Amino acid sequence: MSRINTPVSIEAAPAAARPLLEAVKKQIGSVPNLFRVVANSPAALEGYLGLNGALAKGSLDAKTRERIALAVAEINGCGYCLAAHTYIGKTVAKLDDAEITANRSGASNDLKADAAVRFAVKVVNARCHVSDVDVATVKAAGLDDAQVVEIVLHVALNTLTNYVNDVAGTEIDFPVVKLRSAA
Repeated sequence: MSRINTPVSIEAAPAAARPLLEAVKKQIGSVPNLFRVVANSPAALEGYLGLNGALAKGSLDAKTRERIALAVAEINGCGYCLAAHTYIGKTVAKLDDAEITANRSGASNDLKADAAVRFAVKVVNARCHVSDVDVATVKAAGLDDAQVVEIVLHVALNTLTNYVNDVAGTEIDFPVVKLRSAA
């Protein structure tokens, strides 16, 4: 059970959050619990949706964004985000089970994506204190400066949702996926 109110409907959310939740519903067909929990603060919901929307227009493809989300959720031990991104990874990004398994292990079966995911894992584990070699390695794999910045921002965005969901105890409304280890 969630420790923070999860409005049961768009109409039960704060008035300033309702248009944002309507936009989520229009875009994805439903309003997952994460969005309803964050809607307790319309400003937080606006900020989250703004950054998420901006990064979706970036140079990292949807598959790589999901790969990063899966790796970050596993590292941070967020069951909600692991379930959500496993579902999205399979149904939207069309990642296969082998790729999702690799992503959860901090890797990818695609060479360029592997460099991105491994760098994202280093960013999480080093709390952003990566080395010159780490940055040179990801760039040598063919990722440019914009993509390196976007990887860092995707780590931050996913860490944000991991933390919100874990603090809130958000009820998982996707098929549950078992975390490999407790955070």
